[in-house]
Amino acid sequence: MTKQPLLEIKDLTTSFKIGDEYYAAVDHVSLTVNENEVVAIVGESGCGKSALALSVMRLHQEVRTKVEGEILFKGRNLLPLSLSDMNKVRGSEIGMIFQDPLTALNPLMTAGKQIEENMRNHMKLSNKEYKERAIELLKKVGIRNPERVYAMYPHELSGGMRQRVVIAIAIACNPSLLIADEPTTALDVTIQAQIMDLLRDLQGQMKTGIILITHDLGVVAEMADRVAVMYAGEIVEIADVRTIFNNPLHPYTRSLLNSIPSTTEVKDRLHVIQGIVPSLSKLPRAGCRFRHRIPWIDESVHEENPVLREVEKGHWVRCTCYQHFHFPDTVSEALKHDIT
Repeated sequence: MTKQPLLEIKDLTTSFKIGDEYYAAVDHVSLTVNENEVVAIVGESGCGKSALALSVMRLHQEVRTKVEGEILFKGRNLLPLSLSDMNKVRGSEIGMIFQDPLTALNPLMTAGKQIEENMRNHMKLSNKEYKERAIELLKKVGIRNPERVYAMYPHELSGGMRQRVVIAIAIACNPSLLIADEPTTALDVTIQAQIMDLLRDLQGQMKTGIILITHDLGVVAEMADRVAVMYAGEIVEIADVRTIFNNPLHPYTRSLLNSIPSTTEVKDRLHVIQGIVPSLSKLPRAGCRFRHRIPWIDESVHEENPVLREVEKGHWVRCTCYQHFHFPDTVSEALKHDIT
């Protein structure tokens, strides 16, 4: 049975104003999320993952941001909506889990009141019913003594408990789509595992589509159905999670995976991706954007205008350079090329 598209992002470009010019942080990105599907977006810091998520929620400051393209949610384009109409979608049909739970929560409101606030914006219940549902949601996200936590302020809660409260707020109105932006970044390893288990359980119960934004490939392997790899504002590879891990093609995807320490293979040294993601204003806009970080590959194998191509069913790759890519045979081969 074919899954129905829940979210269709079409040719989305999000540009930020720096000085007098606009520079695209998300550059002509297209992506589909189906019902009851987890799509992970991975890449280094600065590649455009969070900018993409905030574009879907329309949370960028409009004064210095320009968003173009289409964001179709259940067939309805979100970009032309008025602020009041968009507010009816946020928190109700689309929930978001922010990466820093402390700054995402209001320090002057108790946990319970913040959960209630989202429900009051979208649901008509009695005061007693709001409180009962808030406490039930705290139970649902695995908080012990929910009645006590309901009355506590964010500073009185641990990082893991704050993140659970943020998740409770995000799912309070049973959204069809959940955007999780680095949901475990500020948490220790044990709590990270608990939060990911919680998201997996909630997704199973609610049949919600999830966009999971992360740089943790271990989390991706456990959670995702499909993976979109982003680099310098573009998606460079899309495939199902098994294909990404077993048959990665784009040089950037292969480099990311090769940077993971192995528990089964002994290596003399850990692979390091040369250079850094260019700043927004200095980002090369023509040709393969990753070419400067793999300088041992001949320039001639890169396309002048690389586009995503379907190389096998459901597996899309940008730029034909993947056909010629190899890791440097020696450290000296990699280091003898200067990266600017």
